[in-house]
Amino acid sequence: MQAEIITIGDEILIGQIVDTNSAWIAQQLNSIGIHVKQISSVADDPSDILIALTLASGRADLILVTGGLGPTKDDVTKQTLSTYFDCGLRRAPEVLAHVEAIFRRGNRPILEINRRQADVLEKSEVLFNEMGTAPGMWITHKERPYVIMPGVPFEMKHIMRERVLPRLRSLDGRVPVWHHTLLTGGIGESFLAEKIADIEAALPAHIHLAYLPKPGLVRLRLTAIGENQERLKQETQTFADQLKERIGEYFLADEDTTLEKLIRDFMQEHELLLSTAESCTGGNIARLITSLPGSSSMFEGGAVTYSNAVKHSVLGVKEETLDQYGAVSEETVREMAVGAKTVFRTHYAIAVSGIAGPEGGTPEKPVGLVWIAVAGKDHVTARKYLFGQDRAINIERSSMAALGMLWQLLNSEKDRK
Repeated sequence: MQAEIITIGDEILIGQIVDTNSAWIAQQLNSIGIHVKQISSVADDPSDILIALTLASGRADLILVTGGLGPTKDDVTKQTLSTYFDCGLRRAPEVLAHVEAIFRRGNRPILEINRRQADVLEKSEVLFNEMGTAPGMWITHKERPYVIMPGVPFEMKHIMRERVLPRLRSLDGRVPVWHHTLLTGGIGESFLAEKIADIEAALPAHIHLAYLPKPGLVRLRLTAIGENQERLKQETQTFADQLKERIGEYFLADEDTTLEKLIRDFMQEHELLLSTAESCTGGNIARLITSLPGSSSMFEGGAVTYSNAVKHSVLGVKEETLDQYGAVSEETVREMAVGAKTVFRTHYAIAVSGIAGPEGGTPEKPVGLVWIAVAGKDHVTARKYLFGQDRAINIERSSMAALGMLWQLLNSEKDRK
């Protein structure tokens, strides 16, 4: 079974908001064996919506639509769907009662425009929305199901979980799919591909390998399609084991996760504490760690020590070190890491100092030069990196490299007392 997702809204096309709905819906459909053929975004324009629906009906067995179900004039989805399906609208009593109750609870007057939220397609089944006023709709047209949902993400997710997915699981035509993801770091996509080329070439036709790169990391996703999911799991695990052995030191995890999550879980399990001292990354490493729930059990704190004076006064970096070697140097980041570990009283500390760009470089220390140090139980490791000219990418790559160095050190020291 193949599906198409259509998101409706000018705000998506002008970049005012990011369409996260499609990605989430695609994940849910994939997990139950429904392949997403295409994702389309269209403006709040009736002719564009009609064209999108017509094209989707020619290439997909299931069509899901989000957005444009609000009460204002720019929300034209219901009226356009009425034209497409050649049916009128009816006012659903159960939805109207729900909308009126919401306004009563808020002690707000209800207008006719609000009551119109209860208007649904005559041929549709109501997908009740406890989280908001706009209901979803399920309509079968020319033997093809259409699922219509509001664009507000938490409302859409509620309707999908409670109303749509249980029903989709009963449809015929779904094919079992299994994904197995490996996380690698410290090796570029092209080098990785060359390293595992023979393993990839030996994959059977029903197993596909995808490369999912981001700065500093590459995910390898094995996707298997067949009739028996347990057999697919066993097959992909066999190939995953081969890949892990070949990847060697660049292998990070046998799961679809993030480096910061791996570190959080490891340090929680072993009751270890972490601190950070950041210059060119501006606190981004601390942000990545503290964005995770439960990080307070392993992260003590961090310092953004941008100037030399603060590196000295907060972290205790020697003035003679800064004068002789400069802020972007192995000597400085080593002292920054030791200083953070001492000040915050942690088992481990990360330190980063570099030239993020686009200005500030010299022939000796060009833009993209970054030194990273990690202080561990009994020693400090430091490494030099030379990235590119883009400031944002340099910050991201530096952050991933620092976390990668910490992960390596954690694993090398895990058996030491």
